[in-house]
Amino acid sequence: MQKVMALAEAVSRYVRDGMVIAMGTGLESCIPFAAGHEIIRQRRRDLVLVGPISDILFDQLIGAGCVSKVIAAWVGNVGAGIAYNFRRAVEEGIPRPLAVEDHSNLTVALAVSAAAMGVPYLPARTALGTDIVRDHERMREVTCPFTGDRLLAVGALRPDITILHAQRCDRHGNAHLWGNLGISLEAARAAETVLLTCEELVDDAVITSDPNRTLVPGFLVSAVAEVRDARAGGLPGLARPDGARHARTRGVPEPPGRGPGGTASPPHPAAGRPGELRFLRTAASCGRARSPGAR
Repeated sequence: MQKVMALAEAVSRYVRDGMVIAMGTGLESCIPFAAGHEIIRQRRRDLVLVGPISDILFDQLIGAGCVSKVIAAWVGNVGAGIAYNFRRAVEEGIPRPLAVEDHSNLTVALAVSAAAMGVPYLPARTALGTDIVRDHERMREVTCPFTGDRLLAVGALRPDITILHAQRCDRHGNAHLWGNLGISLEAARAAETVLLTCEELVDDAVITSDPNRTLVPGFLVSAVAEVRDARAGGLPGLARPDGARHARTRGVPEPPGRGPGGTASPPHPAAGRPGELRFLRTAASCGRARSPGAR
């Protein structure tokens, strides 16, 4: 069955207010920026975002007022630092209060993997004795029934939808991915729905010629949209991370009374690419985008 559609149609059809969305699952590569920007354009609200490391995409969605909760190990760009909008939302409730379910990369992977396997939790030794476990709604200390050892049970986390970006796929949703995958495959199997964006839509024969790279099978995918995307965060085999772009987001002087690492608004990371001025104007019309340097 052909599943190709415009990205705007895919987001309109499959992304609704209040959904739990896994995206940015590739540990700062293959980040679906275009899908995130389309979610902002369509003014989705009260979203719960899931991902180990999301590059700067989560921060854009938070700054646009789309997000009520983040389930993640890190929000920001590892090279550039913690995300401005994320920090401001947590510390000051701007543009809205933000709940955070804190994880390590491994515990969020275990939670999503448990959902992918159809089990209520996965046991591990990781994070025992750390502050992450303290009063955590998804983690419990348990005793192994076989050895009597103390273990950590990490509860399953099932996204309503997973949004992935792939190097290429066919019209049926069979996708070739390579490079750092993070929890992309687990998130695809765990979710109720998968929306797939790709750099290139190819003939079926291209996909079947290299079956070892077909890591997301089409039967998991509900929609496919061809968009040239993800290059700011890096796309293995096609583009290196755009470090200069991230540096620009850190280039605004701190407001009076703020030291290094404060919460000044940077220039929008999307500025300067085709179509993105329209995106910023749309976000501003929603009362959510602010000018560079504004708080």
